Amino acid sequence: MKKVHLAYLCFMNLDLHGKKALVCGSSQGIGWATAQELAALGASIVLMARNEDKLKARVAELPSGEGQTHHYVSADFTHPEQVKAVAEALVEHHQIHILINNTGGPAAGPAHTADIQDYRMAFNQHLICNQILASTLIPGMKAAEYGRIVNVISTSVKQPLPNLGVSNTIRGAVANWSKTLANELGIFGITVNNVLPGATDTVRLQQIVDGKAAKTGASSESVKQSMADAVPSKRVGKPEEVAAAIAFLCSPSAAYINGINLPVDGGRTKCL
Repeated sequence: MKKVHLAYLCFMNLDLHGKKALVCGSSQGIGWATAQELAALGASIVLMARNEDKLKARVAELPSGEGQTHHYVSADFTHPEQVKAVAEALVEHHQIHILINNTGGPAAGPAHTADIQDYRMAFNQHLICNQILASTLIPGMKAAEYGRIVNVISTSVKQPLPNLGVSNTIRGAVANWSKTLANELGIFGITVNNVLPGATDTVRLQQIVDGKAAKTGASSESVKQSMADAVPSKRVGKPEEVAAAIAFLCSPSAAYINGINLPVDGGRTKCL
């Protein structure tokens, strides 16, 4: 067998020791899986979600090694002013290098019948809260000359999904906001990327499944199976599979990946 000279080997640097990450929506699902993955790579974690009791339990479950300290903060993303106050208090004591913007999606339904208030609430909960967190944390990232912002959105950014009118609209706005930030912040060593989960086994997916089942009269099991059948691998994804992609984008090795939309959907999205 031909010998490979060590000079030609490239080893990925996934080490996040010394970095601190704020992970939103991290009491369950993709957010929680992401917090675990980042902690396993050495990052200190700040969990952020609404349910303080869940957060207390979760923070104790995070893996930790030398130099790692984990915390949590509680905020409701339906109240942007609360998110702002919590973020401002956080940066007084912690320098955040990694921001994972992740929150539950708007209710299902057609775009043309959605109430104006539904659009306003979704806009606040997603784009406005993302902007509040990013603008509060970016100065610290600039000072550290290291920053990673990853927005967990949806494959609807590439291919709008049926009966998710408000979600399709707001997710698209977040994706364009993200690309704009990526163009502005790259010079400071800060990358901004979007991860687009497909059907992933979370509470959110089960809500969508149950809603479709109630509307069509089909069983929840058959609805979920039809979602799986639309994926080339014939299954829905796992939260930890999405988390692995997010964690890589947060690593030093992903420093030259900036401004992308990365589907993690088993190939379900039909477009490139």
